[in-house]
Amino acid sequence: MLGENSELSSSVLKGAERMHSILLVDDDPVCLRNMTNWLKNFYHVSVAKSGAACISYLGKNRPDLILLDYEMPVCDGVQTLEMIRSEPEYADIPVIFLTGVSDMDKVKEALKLKPQGYILKNTDRVDFLNKVNQIFGN
Repeated sequence: MLGENSELSSSVLKGAERMHSILLVDDDPVCLRNMTNWLKNFYHVSVAKSGAACISYLGKNRPDLILLDYEMPVCDGVQTLEMIRSEPEYADIPVIFLTGVSDMDKVKEALKLKPQGYILKNTDRVDFLNKVNQIFGN
């Protein structure tokens, strides 16, 4: 395993010892599967397939990080983040938008809500894991 992860920063590998929890929120089953596979060796991963499922999950659990899809039906990522920030119990949970949207106007709209980051879904595995791990200060 170490050989195949040699491109990862040493902080990602060290972070695996602590196994932070991540809630991955996306309506795309392919994205959920891929991101879960990338994260599962380093973090405890839970998934929610909608903004409503994310809010429901937060009623019972407190992840260390939320990776939130920007575009979802019914309740999109912006609306979901607004709900997260409006609840004092989980307003301080770090949120990173995980999205295929690179339109500058939409990026600016998302950044107004002060997420901890914005990662494009086409980011390669190593960069993705390094960006996620930065949230945990490693």
